[in-house]
Amino acid sequence: MAETLQITDKIVENAIVSSLRNVFWTMLHHMPSLKASGLEAIPSDADMHFEVIGCVGFAGDVNGIVYLCLTEEFARQSTAQILGMSLAEVDMTAPEVIKDAVGEVTNMTAGGFKNELCDLGYPCKLGLPTFLRGRSLAVASTKSAARHVFWFECNGHRLAADILLKSE
Repeated sequence: MAETLQITDKIVENAIVSSLRNVFWTMLHHMPSLKASGLEAIPSDADMHFEVIGCVGFAGDVNGIVYLCLTEEFARQSTAQILGMSLAEVDMTAPEVIKDAVGEVTNMTAGGFKNELCDLGYPCKLGLPTFLRGRSLAVASTKSAARHVFWFECNGHRLAADILLKSE
């Protein structure tokens, strides 16, 4: 059996950037760009109030959770694009269609991220997507997990990928 590599910050960054770009280009025809990473790199216009968070956990040789944090407006626009609907149609069928679209984008992003870890010798399996909606939502980590935060811009909107990792 091949020896596994240590999961470095750079490996995590490369995996989430690659996965997010693949999913967003495929589903939305927009390419997100990485703007900053790390907890100290919260954008200076810190009125980043996320109202929608999709999350998917994974377990195996490495355990973790991938959170995608979006504004309500970006979630609405993304849902319309993915489903070929107008914003009015999304609003008439919300919140279920937004939940489904954000859940699927999060699931695909977490799956791509997980596949990168599997390719490095850390086999793991995905859990089911979870969807959170509220005002000024934030992700908090536990002491036993390493937290990796990445800030992106996509089609004029900010989003964050917040990843918690714990390897056994």
